[in-house]
Amino acid sequence: MAFLTNVFPCKNRRTTLKNSFVERRVCFSVKHIGTLHHLRGGKKLDKVGNRCRTVAVETGASNYEGARLGPPPDLPSLLLHNRIIYLGMPLLPAVTELIIAEFLYLQYESGEKPIYLYINSTGTSNPDGSTAGFETEAFAVCDTMRYVKPPVHTICVGQAYGTAALLLAAGEKGFRAALPHATVMLHQPRSSTQGPASDIAIKAREVLYNRKVTFELLSESTGQPFEKIQKDAQRTKYMTPEEAKEYGIIDKILTSTKEPYVEKPSFIHALN
Repeated sequence: MAFLTNVFPCKNRRTTLKNSFVERRVCFSVKHIGTLHHLRGGKKLDKVGNRCRTVAVETGASNYEGARLGPPPDLPSLLLHNRIIYLGMPLLPAVTELIIAEFLYLQYESGEKPIYLYINSTGTSNPDGSTAGFETEAFAVCDTMRYVKPPVHTICVGQAYGTAALLLAAGEKGFRAALPHATVMLHQPRSSTQGPASDIAIKAREVLYNRKVTFELLSESTGQPFEKIQKDAQRTKYMTPEEAKEYGIIDKILTSTKEPYVEKPSFIHALN
């Protein structure tokens, strides 16, 4: 839509960028109708006056006369444009909500192209080991990964602890990877609660149930027996990428972007 506002007379046309709008100060004479009409979002003027006005056209990330208009995209938007989701913090409710929304959006955009989930997270625990969220946050993401039609390729770039390791293993078989110095860690679900003994007992049953579900999902993704995973997770178990590959959590160790594992996102393409 074009917005017209009266301004003082002017002689020259000029283009400025402000809040993703293109402002052009033009004189409304017949020879300028073509210029106004081809502006993206502009409207053809039926009546032309002689006064000079400012034409503000909302363009977003469109192109005008060979140049990209609008502010540069923020990094998360650029990654999402290239179907990349980055999990770089514990699985808090707000983080889970955003990741699920991104999965659903990317499925709507294309049901065939893969989604790349990069993981550098301590799961539902904080780096100091304290509880950051409930295991149900990871279950929600894991279920969404299975629900969406596009294949989800997972890559660990640093650490995948606890439920983050669960998400790493839940990726598309054959397309789960880690960088050479990433760390994968298994541990039991953690929880802290207070209150009456009856409430603590209820919470304890919920923690045990979440532990069972976590180990079942890991068993499905890795092919390891449930009993083995339960035994390994009794105490914190750290794994190198080689050990994680042998365990069945990942399928490949990435050492170079030259490897034909994922399609390189095009920065120039993302700006068009």
